[in-house]
Amino acid sequence: MLIDSHCHVNFEGLREDYSDIAQRMHTNRVHRALCVSVNLPDWPAMMSMVEHEPTLYGSVGVHPDYEEEVEPTVEDLVSRSQHPKVVAIGETGLDYFRIKGDLTWQRDRFRTHIRAARETGLPLIIHTREAREDTIRILQEENAAEVGGVMHCFTESLEMARASIEMGFYISFSGIVTFKNAKDLQETARQLPLERILIETDSPYLAPVPHRGKRNDPSLVAHVAEKIAELKEVSFDQVAKQTTDNFYNLFNKIKDIPKAS
Repeated sequence: MLIDSHCHVNFEGLREDYSDIAQRMHTNRVHRALCVSVNLPDWPAMMSMVEHEPTLYGSVGVHPDYEEEVEPTVEDLVSRSQHPKVVAIGETGLDYFRIKGDLTWQRDRFRTHIRAARETGLPLIIHTREAREDTIRILQEENAAEVGGVMHCFTESLEMARASIEMGFYISFSGIVTFKNAKDLQETARQLPLERILIETDSPYLAPVPHRGKRNDPSLVAHVAEKIAELKEVSFDQVAKQTTDNFYNLFNKIKDIPKAS
């Protein structure tokens, strides 16, 4: 059994095809997927989908690349997180690659999400790109270790991965780890304990080899698991079981969701 720990199946294209995607997930032993929020205007529609799909869980948050969004408040994030199938806060974090200039607003938004996570006890879903020092610093300053979380679609250094794990975070690998030129990332995956690893698609983006360049969906997360197994010289089934256990250990609100959900 596999779980896609980060996807956007509510995005146009995937949403309309989700019944077919769910069938392929079943065929590929992908049991569940976490549909991750990127903004608040689209959040009600996303959660409506999550409510009606037993294979999905959801989160609430505003992506750091969404520059024009009305800034979320701690109170609003906390309120929305009361939805029974919201199991995390995010995605949130820092992105110094796509957006330049004065990014004080991005750091403030990040702090807002961490404070909401601490108030709710829900884990964080972190997006970080070319912002290693500030990401770790803000997580430390805001005591994010109280709730932990996941560094999603991880592409940063082994040192950052280890610093994140020390704060109780997991490291999630996407299809990028299957790419031929991702040697440093593959070495990072090889070095980290399997007990702190999650797998994801970040679909519809970043389809793994052999589907690179095509539309991604949660059914393809098996290719990520296969690559992790190869890198760590363990069985596919061991990766599947451990990453699934890791997912449920992190997103532990799931145990309170009625089985019929």
